[in-house]
Amino acid sequence: MPINLSKGQKVDLTKGNPSLKNIMVGLGWDVNAFDSGADFDLDAAAFMIGANGKCPTEKEFVFYGNLEHTSGAVKHMGDNLTGSGDGDDEQILVDLVKIPANVEKVAFTVTIYDSDVRRQNFGQVSNAFIRIVDEATGTELIRYDLGEDFSIETAVVVGELYRHNGEWKFNAIGSGFQGGLAALCAHYGIETA
Repeated sequence: MPINLSKGQKVDLTKGNPSLKNIMVGLGWDVNAFDSGADFDLDAAAFMIGANGKCPTEKEFVFYGNLEHTSGAVKHMGDNLTGSGDGDDEQILVDLVKIPANVEKVAFTVTIYDSDVRRQNFGQVSNAFIRIVDEATGTELIRYDLGEDFSIETAVVVGELYRHNGEWKFNAIGSGFQGGLAALCAHYGIETA
């Protein structure tokens, strides 16, 4: 039975489960039933963050344009352009052992592609969630349903893995940003073109 988190809640991942090495982070969402005249393309990403709260280089930003970190620690399983169907819409695999020592957190985010042009925001999205699965057993460990109503935001930091006293924990963040992916990149110290 997974632990269902609420916003701001933190939970140990490896302390009670020392054999946990490989996790799958699944992100999913539904688009509310109305027609904005354009498809919704939501994109999951992972920012690998150092002690200063920023990504050491642009290589630590794993997304549809950079599917795997050079360490092999974080691997994006590919872009889903529509978000239709049940279950995870996008998945990111994480090997906790391979995460470089200079990375203290891995933040998982969802943004709306081309939100300005398409006039879309997270107020038009429902049933968004993040879940963490033990890849070895297929057991869902944690689930966080974003019940919040984001009316104008175009990017959301859903949650983050973080290292604390040699153990990995998960924090349900659920904070929204305006300005889409560019705003998130600026927040984490990544320059965008």
